[in-house]
Amino acid sequence: MNILVCISHVPDTTAKISFTDENKKYDKKEIQFVINPFDELSLTRALEIKDKNGAKVTVVNVGLQETEPTIRKALAMGADEAVRVNLEPTDAYQTAVQIAEVFKNGEFDLILTGKESSDYNGSQVGEMIAEILNIPTVTSAAHIDLEEGKGIIQREYADGYQSFEVPFPFVASGQKGIALEPRIPSMRGIMMARSKKLEVKEPVAAEPLTEVVRHDLPEAKGSCKMVDPENLEELVDLLHNEAKVI
Repeated sequence: MNILVCISHVPDTTAKISFTDENKKYDKKEIQFVINPFDELSLTRALEIKDKNGAKVTVVNVGLQETEPTIRKALAMGADEAVRVNLEPTDAYQTAVQIAEVFKNGEFDLILTGKESSDYNGSQVGEMIAEILNIPTVTSAAHIDLEEGKGIIQREYADGYQSFEVPFPFVASGQKGIALEPRIPSMRGIMMARSKKLEVKEPVAAEPLTEVVRHDLPEAKGSCKMVDPENLEELVDLLHNEAKVI
């Protein structure tokens, strides 16, 4: 059983973001990059399946050489091999085309990815990969188990859970719950990651379908007034006359 896990190279969620190139790109200077949190959870679940069923786990990233420390962390967590497609993609479609090509040229049973990346929050790549490959996809997977020739997936939605059986091959996009917490690389894992295979592939032709016009930071939050918890009259007055919510 061979699992392909997609990982994105994203800014740490605590990073302070600023923009460059006429606000079309975010400034990468002095930013710590990490594995996208949702991808990290999906990778952790793949590694749990590997421990249980003896699967082989390969991670794939579409990015330039600067993403390799992030890829090495995935290898340190326990992934067996890695593929980096040497391209800085400008939209989700370009990324999906490259990952689909890696899948077609390998011998994989399924693809796991996070439900979205923490930088752009697009929630598009997994579904696009499935469309390109013409295979099933399940989004917002909260749990996944693998049996002979199929996946058993539990999907969370607004009012509860849905359970699916999906034949190989398929794509599943994981969310919180697919693994309890990310696996922390051990010292042995970090040392072994240095010698694990990281294959670099050149991209196939795929023109982007979208273009970023500009990025804008959210508006600054308004000032906050503190009210003594015993002074209910002042609180009611502010809610009625200033906030105008009552």
